[in-house]
Amino acid sequence: MSLAVLNYFGSVKKLPKINWKLICFTTSLCCLALLIYYVWQIIYLTSGFYSVSSYEKQMSQLLEQKKSLEIGFVENSFLSEVQQKIRDLNFEKVTSVRYIQLPDNYLASAKQ
Repeated sequence: MSLAVLNYFGSVKKLPKINWKLICFTTSLCCLALLIYYVWQIIYLTSGFYSVSSYEKQMSQLLEQKKSLEIGFVENSFLSEVQQKIRDLNFEKVTSVRYIQLPDNYLASAKQ
């Protein structure tokens, strides 16, 4: 039986020849393709990060502009209400100021 086993393994020993040049070329080509894909992914991620930071800057600028516009709207609304109240009360703009002189004994004094 051992002779039959040795004959079997002897026939298995005849393996096909491997073309090492083709395997090295294919492996090198795959590595080069993966490297190019890696560089492309890095460029894509970098451009995405730049876009996100650019949009965040725009968003912060728009939020500041919104706040200033809200403040301006509130001020304008308040000023228009004040101006309407001034018109309703018939106030006039002061052009000159004149002071009235009062004598010293004009005011009442408290008795103690």
